[in-house]
Amino acid sequence: MKGINTIGKLHHIFDAVSHVSAVFPADTNLTWTLTAHATANTWSTWAEIQDSAATKLSASFTTTDGHVTSILIETISEVDAIYMFELAWGASKTVFARGRFAGGTKFQAPKVQDRFWAPHFPKNQLLYYRMKTETAVADTCTAHIRHHGH
Repeated sequence: MKGINTIGKLHHIFDAVSHVSAVFPADTNLTWTLTAHATANTWSTWAEIQDSAATKLSASFTTTDGHVTSILIETISEVDAIYMFELAWGASKTVFARGRFAGGTKFQAPKVQDRFWAPHFPKNQLLYYRMKTETAVADTCTAHIRHHGH
């Protein structure tokens, strides 16, 4: 196993399971709203992740690589729809997480939190999302992200 940094890998694993997460948006009066495309089953354009005060999630990762550990869905505009999202970093929109959730009338027990073992993303990169639903309107949801630096 030539070339593998075993100590570095162990540190990365330890950091992934033992850390203090930050929350975005960072206060109770702020929201992060995701908007789907107005055409059914079509991805929205990529949009930078920012809260209702225009604070960007990427501002948390100017000096360190980052990791998103989960997204908690707080509200949805359509209770009778399936939603899907992707998170990405950088100009090439490198996807590092995907998720699917539904309104309360679609599943017996609606899933509202996605947890990730996603790869980290490099510091100083813009972070993006895109979303789609099965409806032909621009459905929205609000959510928050748990994250930490490496």
